[in-house]
Parts: sequence; structure tokens; C-alpha cells
Amino acid sequence: MAWLWLVVGVALAIAEVFTTTFVLVMLAAGAFAAAAGAALGLPWYLQVLVFSVVSAAALALARPAIRRHLQTDAPGAPMGLAAIEGALGLVLERVDLDHGLIKIEGEMWSARPYDATQVIEKGERVRVIEIKGATALVWRE
Repeated sequence: MAWLWLVVGVALAIAEVFTTTFVLVMLAAGAFAAAAGAALGLPWYLQVLVFSVVSAAALALARPAIRRHLQTDAPGAPMGLAAIEGALGLVLERVDLDHGLIKIEGEMWSARPYDATQVIEKGERVRVIEIKGATALVWRE
């Protein structure tokens, strides 16, 4: 009986990949728990009870937390280049009027100082003021 629960759990987990609703994966968790119960020798009606309880608990507790964590389209959340403006960066190569390289959230960006008179040395922290094309206009922090 444990093999049957495992097959059901794997099938539900695979089906979740195509739906991305976080419902089927919670049912898969219940199926895996029931498989563990079957492996321990629980009778079929207790396996069904374990499946039901674990699935219901996962749907009630884990699913909302996962959905909140993965929700990226929150109202007012900046996206694209607007999300980079205002971010902090680390100067990798000296930033002056002619050239410069910074790291913003793990990505390399060419950079120029927002104030043309500034020269920002390697290792300093900068704030992105504006994005122009593929270049970040930065200000020393």
C-alpha cells in the first residue's frame, strides 16, 4: 500500500508543475505522509486519515505562507529598471565621467557619476540615482 501512496504523491507533485496553484503539492505531501504510515503498518482507514489531516494542514498553514512569499506583483512594487533605481551598489572599477563599473544586486553595470565632478574609487558604496540606457548614474553614499 505504501507504493500506491508514493505513486499518487509523485503524480500529484508532477501535476503541480503544470498548474502552479500550490494545491496539488499539498495533497502530495499528504500522500507521502500516508505512505510513511503505510510503511509503518497503519491500517488503510488510518492512512486515509493521515492523508486528510496532513493535506488539510498543509493547505491551511503552508500554502498561504508560500503564496505570500512568492507573490511578486504586489501593488506599488517597482519592477524592471525602476526597481534598480535607489538600490545600493559596490564600485568594482573607478567611476568617473568616462568610465566605471559597479555591482548592483549581483549584476555588473557600467556606471557614471550623477554629479559629473565626482570621482568614486573602487570599494566605495554608491546609490543608483537613475538608469540611462545600460548605464547607472550613481551618487557616493
